Amino acid sequence: MNFRVGMLLLGAITGALWAQSEPADPPAGTAIARGTPILPSQKIRPNDLVGITVLSQPELTRTLRVDPEGLIRLPLLQNKIKADGLTPGQLEKAIADALKNEEILVDPFVTVTVAEYYRPLRAAISVVGAVRTPVTFQSVETVTLLEAITRAGGVLPEAGPDILIGPARQEGGDGPENDRGARNSGLVRRVRVKSLIDGTDPRANLVLVGGEEIRVPEAGQVYVFGNVRKPGSLPVEDGSDATVFKAIALSEGLAPYASKEAYIFRREAGSSSRSEIAVDLRGIVDHKAPDIPLLANDILYVPDATRRRNTISTLKVLGGLGIVAVSAFIYLALR
Repeated sequence: MNFRVGMLLLGAITGALWAQSEPADPPAGTAIARGTPILPSQKIRPNDLVGITVLSQPELTRTLRVDPEGLIRLPLLQNKIKADGLTPGQLEKAIADALKNEEILVDPFVTVTVAEYYRPLRAAISVVGAVRTPVTFQSVETVTLLEAITRAGGVLPEAGPDILIGPARQEGGDGPENDRGARNSGLVRRVRVKSLIDGTDPRANLVLVGGEEIRVPEAGQVYVFGNVRKPGSLPVEDGSDATVFKAIALSEGLAPYASKEAYIFRREAGSSSRSEIAVDLRGIVDHKAPDIPLLANDILYVPDATRRRNTISTLKVLGGLGIVAVSAFIYLALR
């Protein structure tokens, strides 16, 4: 009996000394996911910070960090207790069993809470291109492609049809071991924006491992200006069936005095100059000539029929001069 009392006194002294010291810091080069003193129950891992309370036993009540081997040690106990892979409830039972097995306490009441889940940060993920707020972030948990796009504020209206996911550009060296494979593979995966946002294909919402660069390219544009009712740019997807007729239709049709001939200015691959392609515009609109495909960055120019405009304007001026004068002017203008 005296031996047991001595052991309890020794435990109280040891506990007081332990209470004065701070918990051991985790290894450098990683990060901690901090939370409230009582966090949701997850499996305990090495370097997690756990709070242990043994009812009416202050010398056994303490906060300590799980060692890198996934073990914890309590005063009075000869053996360490494995905490790695256990939930707080399972660790409570393991501690109580150890106290009973070593005959420290007869019927201990143990509670365990997790004050801090320690998780290494994953390599950074970047989201760039046609998104509202390009962002680079790190995460301790699994991140999906849709979550990453959401962190960037979503895609812009001018975004192209595809999202490109590839390894981030590195100055040198590798990231953490768990994402070296993704970094070094060099593969660029392509996901349709519509499939991801609409959720029509669950496979589109990829799970990211860290170290990815997510690029949302802008859609190609065809520029229409000149004598159309609504000049501007029109989005063109790769492999789309954009044509001169469709461009005119999306521009709300031809304006008055539009020329019968239009021009496509197209930049040749590998060149800074543009070639000029004449288009039988009136024939295309009247379905008497074959339609012409348009490519991204083409410029479709519809010039003004200057002679016709001048003729009509002059006719308006001469409208009050009588039928003979007007007929004479038309005869001369059309010669």
